[in-house]
Amino acid sequence: MNNSQVPLGLHDFSIPFHFIGICGTAMGAVAAMLKRQGYKVTGSDEQIYPPMSTFLENEGISVQKGYRPENLPGDPSSIIIVGNTIKRGNPEIEAVLNQKRFYISLPEALKTYFLRGKRNVVITGTHGKTTTTSITAWLLESAQLHPSFLIGGIPENFGLGCRHVQSDFWILEGDEYDTAFFDKRSKFIHYLPEIVVINNIEFDHADIYENLDAIKLSFRRLMNIIPQNGLVIYNADDTHACEVASTALAKKIGVSMRKNSGVQNISDIQLHPQYSAFTYLNQRFTLPMAGEINIRNAAMAITVAQHLGIPLHQIAIALREFKGVRRRQQHRGEVNGIHVIDDFGHHPTAIRETIRAIRQQYPRSRIWAIFEPRSNTTRRAVFQNILPDALATADAVIVAQVAALQQIPENERLNPERVVKDIQAKGVPAYYEPHVDAIIQRVLSTAQVNDVLLILSNGGFDQIHDKLLHALAEKKS
Repeated sequence: MNNSQVPLGLHDFSIPFHFIGICGTAMGAVAAMLKRQGYKVTGSDEQIYPPMSTFLENEGISVQKGYRPENLPGDPSSIIIVGNTIKRGNPEIEAVLNQKRFYISLPEALKTYFLRGKRNVVITGTHGKTTTTSITAWLLESAQLHPSFLIGGIPENFGLGCRHVQSDFWILEGDEYDTAFFDKRSKFIHYLPEIVVINNIEFDHADIYENLDAIKLSFRRLMNIIPQNGLVIYNADDTHACEVASTALAKKIGVSMRKNSGVQNISDIQLHPQYSAFTYLNQRFTLPMAGEINIRNAAMAITVAQHLGIPLHQIAIALREFKGVRRRQQHRGEVNGIHVIDDFGHHPTAIRETIRAIRQQYPRSRIWAIFEPRSNTTRRAVFQNILPDALATADAVIVAQVAALQQIPENERLNPERVVKDIQAKGVPAYYEPHVDAIIQRVLSTAQVNDVLLILSNGGFDQIHDKLLHALAEKKS
């Protein structure tokens, strides 16, 4: 069977599916969606733990720990879905290749079994994808359009990041990261877009992209598959987004925070500790989030909703009811007047904008930026010279050891001690503390009442949030 063909298992519920790497957030969600459709689904993974293990068990999906050829379904017509983290050498994928089994990526599975014939809204960009996708899904939900969605985070309004319902609409967070070891195109290429949002375009993903031009090429390929009756909504203040959007044959709408002719302008911005207010399309909006970056995110989502026929006054009501997204400026707790905030930010621009937003929320507080270099780009020296500028917008900084540093050659690796020295040279207190225990000791000896501890990491960071709160509570007692 040619691997580019549409699987014969479409609507044939006798053909089983097997997910290699099933415990990834999106993998588990799509596995459950197929199971609910009536397909037989199994999976395997090395890391099996709650909440995903519990979720899959409740869905009636059998999961094997570890990768072994015997985990594969005995039916040779089965369809194997390969996770993005799976690499050559994995025993199951080697068996799939040796046996010439049918295999596809997760984005291909979404396209084939769920997205065909639907009105797909794809939210892209280096920053703000998760928040913009979450707001868009909520605006459509409030208008009784009840969209399906796939989001790389958990919107508080829904309590889950993926949902499949009987709806004409899919709202998808469109990641520019590659699809699978056998398909190096961006995931969003598979999403059959009718509407595409481009929040911004910057260099990221240094492990797969050589430079910014390579990223822009991937976005231009996305523009090539938007139908003429589709729509591109782009950030008119971002030169790269403008350049990429101009190549699309679909209708284009630019959104700007400056007075630009020919685009839709955001104006009359007011920033308050607990909310932001702005005027857009001659309508006043209130967003229960801080930061100008979130105003832009909201304006992008508003533009989608208006294009789909939702009245602006109805959108304004729904926006006021948006509850945010977990791990995006999420308040994790407060002990003795010291607040702990969790944020997914890792790119220098996202770090800078998040610190600005937290300062808006806590204007009289000292802001600590506690940063773990964990993403495939921030672990490398790519941002060595610009990370200090972003982090130094905080009042004090702690930088941890590069995560999984043995995976990065030493000559390519970020030097966190140098980052700290460069921040200190700007007159900002900064410390290199390799591990979480050392970070906690530094905080306990230095933090004061009314400080805000902003944790910046795109991973679990060794449960630093709970450990900090526990240590602060013990010190108080």
